Amino acid sequence: MKTDSAPQARPCSGCKQSLIQDARRERSSSSGDPPGPSRHGDGSGLEEKRGRASLTVLFTLSSEKNAGFFKTGKILETFDAKLLHIESRPGKNLKNGATDLEFLMVCEVHGSDVDVFIDSLKRVMEDVRSVPEEKVPWFPRQLKDLDRCNMLITKFDPDLDQDHPGYRDPEYRKRRAFIAELAYKYKQGDPLPTVEYTAEELATWREVYRQLRTIYPSLACRQFLDSLQQLEQECGYGEDGIPQLRDVSAFLKEKTGFQLRPVAGLLSARDFLNSLAFRVFQCTQYIRHSSAPMHSPEPDCCHELLGHIPMLADKEFAQFSQELGLASLGVSDEDIEKLSTLYWFTWSFGLCKQNGSVKAYGAGLLSSYGELIHALSNKPEYKPFIPEEAAVQPYQDQTYQPVYFVSESFEDAKLKLRRYSGAVKRPFAVRYDPFTCTVEVLDQPRRIQSALSKMREDLKILQVALEKLSSS
Repeated sequence: MKTDSAPQARPCSGCKQSLIQDARRERSSSSGDPPGPSRHGDGSGLEEKRGRASLTVLFTLSSEKNAGFFKTGKILETFDAKLLHIESRPGKNLKNGATDLEFLMVCEVHGSDVDVFIDSLKRVMEDVRSVPEEKVPWFPRQLKDLDRCNMLITKFDPDLDQDHPGYRDPEYRKRRAFIAELAYKYKQGDPLPTVEYTAEELATWREVYRQLRTIYPSLACRQFLDSLQQLEQECGYGEDGIPQLRDVSAFLKEKTGFQLRPVAGLLSARDFLNSLAFRVFQCTQYIRHSSAPMHSPEPDCCHELLGHIPMLADKEFAQFSQELGLASLGVSDEDIEKLSTLYWFTWSFGLCKQNGSVKAYGAGLLSSYGELIHALSNKPEYKPFIPEEAAVQPYQDQTYQPVYFVSESFEDAKLKLRRYSGAVKRPFAVRYDPFTCTVEVLDQPRRIQSALSKMREDLKILQVALEKLSSS
C-alpha cells in the first residue's frame, strides 16, 4: 500500500506533541546528540530571501495578559511583517484555573529588523524564542526512535472518508478505534499486542485467504510461494485464523532479522521508509470492512500479512527493503516522494521475470485478487525496471495500475536501486550496525575510519575461512 508524503498528515491521537512538531512535522530531540547531522544549521532560526527573513517564533501568552496578543498585531504592523502562519495550543502552566497559550508564528520581516523585532515581542509576550530551520530532516538513529515515527495520513480514514466501506458502520469504526489504541500505546520493547478477532473478521480473512490461495501458484514469484509455505507450516497461516503479530515477528526475526511493530493506519512515507532502515515493518492489525472483502482502500492485516510478510521472509528481498529504508534517512521531501513512488512500483506493485514468465512480488498485487489477475493479463503496459523512470511515474491508488515495472531479477533490481540511492543528494552517508541496531552517520573522517576498521575485521574472518578451505 502506498505511503503518502502529502500535507494531510497528522500525528497519531494520544501522542501529545509540541507546536513545532505539529506545524513543521519535525521532532525535537530530547536527548544529548541530535539525531541527524547539522540538525540546527547556524541556529539563527531564519532564512534570508531578497533582503527579507522568514522567521519562525515560538512564544507564550499568559492567561492574565490577553492584551499581549493584540499588541503582537501592532508589532507586526510596525515592522511591516508578513504573517505566513500562526497557531496556538494550551500550554503546560495553569494559573488561577486557566492555562497559558503557546503560539507558533511564521512571519517574514526585513532582515535588518530581526533582532529588534524579537526584542519587541519579548516586551509583550513570555518565553519568546526563534525556532532554528533544520538543514537535514530529523531521522531515527536507534530502534527506540521509531516511537516517534508515527505520523499518520488521514487519507482513506473510515472516520473521515465518506467513500470508505466502513464510514457508515459505527460498530466497525468503534472496533477500528480500539485496535488503533493498541498501536498508539505501543513503545519499542513492549510485547506486541494481540487482538481477539471477531467471527465477522475471521470470515473476511477466510474469504480473502481462500480466493488468493487458488491463484498464487501460477501468478506469484517463487520466493513468495516458498515463504508462504513456511508461514503455513510454522506460523499458523491458513483459512481458520488471522496470525498474531507476535508470532509473525518472531518468525521474521529468525529468517531475515526483520521485526514488526503495530501501526494505527496509513503511515507517512518518511516514517514508513525510515523504519525499514532498521529492518522494522510497521504493520496494521485491523481488517477491511466485511462488505468489500476483496478490496481495501488502505493497508490492513490482509494486505500486510499476505502481501508483505512472505516477501520479507526472503533474505534477498529483506536486504532489498532495508537498502531503500537506509536511502531515505535524512533526505529532502522531494527525494522522499521519489523513493516512496519507487516503493509503490516495486514493493507494492512490482513484477519480475522467473523462468521465462512474469511473476508478481509486490504486496499490493499479492493481496488483491482482482489486480493480481489484471497485472498478469495482456491489459496493462509493462516497462523495464529503471529506478529513475519508476520514481517519477504517475501511479493510481483508486483503481488498477495502467503501468507496471518488470525487473529482470531481484538481484538486478537491488543493484539498480543501490546505484539510484547512491545518487540521492545527502551531505553524509549512513551505515547500519546490526549488533547495536543503530544507524551510524558517516560525516566525519574518524567515523569513516572506524567503519573501515570494522570491515577489515570482517574481511580477515573471510580470508581465514578461504585459507582453511584451500588447505583442506
